[in-house]
Amino acid sequence: QVQLVESGGGLVQPGGSLRLSCIASGDIFSIYAMGWSRQAPGKQRELVATITSGGTTTYADSVKGRFTISGDTTNTVYLQMNSLKPEDTAVFYCQANQRGGRLYWGRGTPVTVSS
Repeated sequence: QVQLVESGGGLVQPGGSLRLSCIASGDIFSIYAMGWSRQAPGKQRELVATITSGGTTTYADSVKGRFTISGDTTNTVYLQMNSLKPEDTAVFYCQANQRGGRLYWGRGTPVTVSS
C-alpha cells in the first residue's frame, strides 16, 4: 500500500505561480513513477505531468513550458506551476505507479486561478 498526501494548493491570480508537493509513504520502494493529474469542475480527470525513477518527464500539451515536475520519485514529487491561467483551475491529484500495475491517488489539493 502507498499513501499520498498533497499540499500547496490555493488561490492565485492569473499569471501567478504555485508549487504543489506530494509526499508518499508506505511501500514507497515499489514506486517506479509519480505524477500529477487534475480535474476541473464538470470535466474528466486529465494527466498533467509524470516523472519516472529514471528522471524521464512527460507533460500535457496544455501545460508545457509553464509547469515543471521534479523530485525524488520514491518519496516526494513537486509540481512548479508558473504563468497560471483561469483554465488551470482544478483539483490537483498526486499519483504513484507501483510495480505490478497498481495506481494510487492522493485526496487532491484545490487550485483556483482568479482575479
